[in-house]
Amino acid sequence: MSKKGKKIFVVWNGFNPGIYETWKECQLQINGYSKAKYKGFPTYKKATEAFAEGPENYWGKDTFFSSLSEEELKLIGKPIKNSMTVDAACQGVPGPMEYQGVDFFTGKIIFRKGPFLDSTNNIGEYLALVHALALMKSNGDKRPIYSDSKIAVGWIKSKRHATNHKESELNKDSFELLRRADKWLKENSFENKIIKWETKAWGEIPADFGRK
Repeated sequence: MSKKGKKIFVVWNGFNPGIYETWKECQLQINGYSKAKYKGFPTYKKATEAFAEGPENYWGKDTFFSSLSEEELKLIGKPIKNSMTVDAACQGVPGPMEYQGVDFFTGKIIFRKGPFLDSTNNIGEYLALVHALALMKSNGDKRPIYSDSKIAVGWIKSKRHATNHKESELNKDSFELLRRADKWLKENSFENKIIKWETKAWGEIPADFGRK
């Protein structure tokens, strides 16, 4: 069984299909591999079963791993599959930060940026949302966007970031992106609905980096 909060990764289609205990090992098998199929699972037992069953029951399916009761799940419902999901990851507080956007329906990574040194997860979550909004507006894509960050969603509503982290020579790139993000929000409107991803009901957001 995996440690609490740690996921085990199954790679069905990749350079070397199998079960991997870290996201880094999983990435080596899927990055650059056409039509890769993979998924994270809460336990090694579940990952083993899923690997044996094949991707048909998991890839592109609503296979969520919830900590809630059936009654609670019914009240929350299921997420909209035809949507964009965004997330960020930061190694340390502060530390190197990355963010990405993943199409929920296809599992395809639409954009990935970083690492940005001396940054925070909140900065990354905000930049990911604005990046998705700007990209989707330019493409005429009005689908909803999911984020698991209440703070980043609040910054979007305020049309500006509110980080307490100080700008430095190391993080000048991420702070320049913050200024550009604020400017974009003030000068643009958008029709995409931003929805909070319910992690307790649905498991990790599809754009999760798998490093928890």
